[in-house]
Amino acid sequence: MVLGHESSGVIFKVGNGVRHVKPGDRVAMEPGVSCRRCEACRSGRYQLCPDMEFAATPPHDGTLTRFYCLPEDLDGAMIEPLSVGVHSVFTQAKLQPTQSIAVFGCGPVGLLCMAVAKAIGASRIIAVDIVQSRLDFAESYAATDVFKPPPPQDGESSMVYSQRSAGLLSAMLGVEDRGSKAIDVILDASGAEVSIQTGILIAKVGGTFVQVGMGRPEVIVPVTTLLAKELVFKGSFRYGPGDYRFAIALAAQKKVDLRLFFKFEDAVTAFNATREGKSKDGRNLIKAIISGPDVSIDDV
Repeated sequence: MVLGHESSGVIFKVGNGVRHVKPGDRVAMEPGVSCRRCEACRSGRYQLCPDMEFAATPPHDGTLTRFYCLPEDLDGAMIEPLSVGVHSVFTQAKLQPTQSIAVFGCGPVGLLCMAVAKAIGASRIIAVDIVQSRLDFAESYAATDVFKPPPPQDGESSMVYSQRSAGLLSAMLGVEDRGSKAIDVILDASGAEVSIQTGILIAKVGGTFVQVGMGRPEVIVPVTTLLAKELVFKGSFRYGPGDYRFAIALAAQKKVDLRLFFKFEDAVTAFNATREGKSKDGRNLIKAIISGPDVSIDDV
């Protein structure tokens, strides 16, 4: 299986009917090709196509290769996860300028969700993670506040732990469930059961919760709290129409910082650095990006 689905490239060759791009053009690659015929595709929600062919999702190979073929009308390597952030924060959560958001999980998707929130004009962005180095990176990147949940106690159930963690977060950061100190949008990019529980517990009454992280297929949630607060609870899967273009616009206007680190020939080094969580020079590494063959990282 060839890895890779978060990709950009340079057009090498086009078909006879292609009109919008030409050899030499630099493009962001949308790595999913839908059937374009089913109900989901025809209704404009192609991300839900049952016959989606998505790069690096078995049985389909990925994009970490010299050549990759895509249809002309599918819209940087970091544009793909940035589009996930756009879909989660803008399309699904409908975050508005001056609203607040808490993001659980400071991996690549969580960080880019924060970046999108910052670009939109969020008044407060709270980052939550159990790894301090990731919180430090988030604070330097887009977050206005950070919170590291406490370690669990012996014999403590997940719900009891989440209640304790939610109480600590609220006390330390001055979060309330109503008024100006409430958090308008909760977004979980971790998939962890305790993150989902804690997010629901700290959510604003009448607020929005978006689940983008994938964890265990079944989790326990405080459903009475969810219904009593009348939360809008949404799932967010990949991205849909318009999200890629919005992501490209954010990057082009430099409203989101996207970084590149490794040459194509250094792909193994990039994977090792990702596993270690640090580059050779000791910098915290959240996402390793590999340039294309014969492309200098200085030109990207």
